[in-house]
Amino acid sequence: MKTKQTIAILGATGNMGSAIAKSLAKGNNRLLLFATRQQRLQTLISGIQSETPNADVEAYDCPTSASWEADVIVLAVPYSAENEIASKIKDVANQKIVISIANPLNDHYNGLVTASDTSAAEELQKLLPNSRVIKAFNTVLAADFTTPVIAGMQVDAFIAGNNTQALESVSELVRTTGLNPIIAGDLSVSRTLEQMTLLLIQLNMKNNYNWLAGWKILHN
Repeated sequence: MKTKQTIAILGATGNMGSAIAKSLAKGNNRLLLFATRQQRLQTLISGIQSETPNADVEAYDCPTSASWEADVIVLAVPYSAENEIASKIKDVANQKIVISIANPLNDHYNGLVTASDTSAAEELQKLLPNSRVIKAFNTVLAADFTTPVIAGMQVDAFIAGNNTQALESVSELVRTTGLNPIIAGDLSVSRTLEQMTLLLIQLNMKNNYNWLAGWKILHN
């Protein structure tokens, strides 16, 4: 059995945060969940324990405390909240893997608020210079964690980062969720991955995919 990892999920009661938490709870992981809405957090944990009785999961009301013990920190918060959260965890995130799932979408879903020469993940790396920031889980929708196989095909989840060991560790977490990890490149590739999500959301809204859709690389 793989060594148990301790994973902090900050923003655990959001659509993506709760979906990631439910999926990772099924693996050999200890989950430390932070959310500002504690009642919602307790409801989430009760649901996880009902679905996965052996789940190792705890609630926290402080992002710093949740991150202090963690091997991996998942920032399941909007891009607009990354700066504030990063300032709270900076001192306890040294040398740790920090996963950026944020997509910096504008209010009209027709563009990104970041400049073309950067990404949410790269901006997070600047805020956490001593952490190993990895882009992951941003190219999938929340429903994909419940249904990782769509039309007979496993949804691909793209990953980007500058540290090989961290990329492999996050790939294992992606596999735990039932998604297929694809290492796309270094952290600058996050610019493309965030644009991919913008397109996926636009296609969903145009074609009524009912928020169950994902990317698949077909190859021989």
